Amino acid sequence: MNRERRYGEDEIRQVFARAAEAAEEERASLPSRVDGGLTLGELQAVGLEVGLAPERVAAAAAELDAPPRRVPRRKLLGVPISAGRIVDLPRELTDREWQFLVAELRATFDAKGEVKAEGGIREWSNGNLHAVLEQTEAGHRLRLGTRKGDALETTFVGAMFSVMAVIVAFIMVADGREGAALLVPALMGFGGGGVLVANALRLPRWAGERERQMEHVAAWTRNLLSAAPNDAEEAQEDA
Repeated sequence: MNRERRYGEDEIRQVFARAAEAAEEERASLPSRVDGGLTLGELQAVGLEVGLAPERVAAAAAELDAPPRRVPRRKLLGVPISAGRIVDLPRELTDREWQFLVAELRATFDAKGEVKAEGGIREWSNGNLHAVLEQTEAGHRLRLGTRKGDALETTFVGAMFSVMAVIVAFIMVADGREGAALLVPALMGFGGGGVLVANALRLPRWAGERERQMEHVAAWTRNLLSAAPNDAEEAQEDA
């Protein structure tokens, strides 16, 4: 008979830290020593005592056991403009499980999105953000990805104004102008540089947040599929 998985002290702390982060709650306080580890059911019981929903704890534990594969970020001038994760699934989702996943995607990303299916591929998308269920040679997978829509345009504008500022300033200096006359290229350079700095600050934060959301969806999906199809559907109906 298979023994139920038991989580050690370090793993327990990781599970509760991830569950608390997903629920936007304070991190759960743990006993100073946990002899023999805890099962998932015991983790969920402890989580309830500190206000963490059982499904959050289960999703965090699933994420710890089977982290999704990272999709390399695409970058522009060294700044990330995309984010993605790939999740290998133990089996195909049923129609109702797919509906549950769509509901979780909408809640996680706070977006209604659109659902479509074609040739055995199911997709939920909202602009550049997408979640695709597809078959592979090894089985099934969930592919999550997004691209920052305005990154290319804002970077181009910032770079263009910065270059133009340098060119205009060079022409003015070569023409013997100085002082207040150089205010125009200075303002152009300040504006263009400001846009590039803003991108350098906001885009890494955006990419990190999207990746955390995708990891939550990945763990949630694997937890949903850890049960038999009928059991998973009944559990979602009772939730």
